Amino acid sequence: MLPLLKLLGDGQDHRLQDLIATLEEQLGLSEEQRKALLPSGQQLVFHNRVGWARTYMKKAGLLDSPYRSWVRITARGQEVLRKAPPRIDIAFLEQYEEFRKFRSPRRESSLSGALGPAEDTPEEHLATAYEELRQSILTDLLDQVRKVSPSFFERLVVDLLVRMGYGGSLQEAAKAITGGSGDQGIDGIINEDRLGLDVVYVQAKRWDGSVGSPQVQQFAGALQGKHARKGIFITTSSFTEAAKEYAAKIDSKIVLIDGARLAELMFEYNLGVSVVSRYEVKKVDLDFFAET
Repeated sequence: MLPLLKLLGDGQDHRLQDLIATLEEQLGLSEEQRKALLPSGQQLVFHNRVGWARTYMKKAGLLDSPYRSWVRITARGQEVLRKAPPRIDIAFLEQYEEFRKFRSPRRESSLSGALGPAEDTPEEHLATAYEELRQSILTDLLDQVRKVSPSFFERLVVDLLVRMGYGGSLQEAAKAITGGSGDQGIDGIINEDRLGLDVVYVQAKRWDGSVGSPQVQQFAGALQGKHARKGIFITTSSFTEAAKEYAAKIDSKIVLIDGARLAELMFEYNLGVSVVSRYEVKKVDLDFFAET
């Protein structure tokens, strides 16, 4: 992590691939080390490690990604360099609350807190590593979504809703999102099921700040004007507590999907992500060896 941060100390934007090449030279990697692959065979080991170094320092607020595959140092990162630490590792990054929050999500169990990390079973280690990887992907997914054009975002929403079982075919659903400023807060209409027995009104907006109750009220008013009972409000940001409370108490059923939930749904329905490798967890089948 420290060599990577030092390379970014000039404050300029750098392409990640260029940084990897420079680090390979600086660290004196042999040709064999440069070509070493992960067990999955899908990625080079060193590229993977640099990628995680970038992710960890980004979560700690030392780095930022201005656009895809580019990296720059932040003011906090410059401050770290001025302090000249001998090493930057996970223990060092734990001083930052953002990094601790990133590392904290784990599968809860009845033994939570009873066992230390060193006493976790291999299955628990695997589950923890998976959750950490998942959280990293969710953050990167949302970053990408926030950078796409409005028209691309509308298509993304259509793709997601179809994969979730709404709208019938993709071609039929594509006609639903109207684009533009919408009709009194409505961006589109999509069938709730393939038979079109009911419809759902959609509001899909990229927002910089939190969506408040006035925007949700406007959407609810638009639903009433259409004599509609169901709506989905999707945003790349978040909803205020007032907006959530308003949506929960009105007669119309309005589902609020914020940026974090949007990323989770994309992950769950394989939209914007691809499977790199699979690991099967197996155990000995004792029934197979029973001779009775």
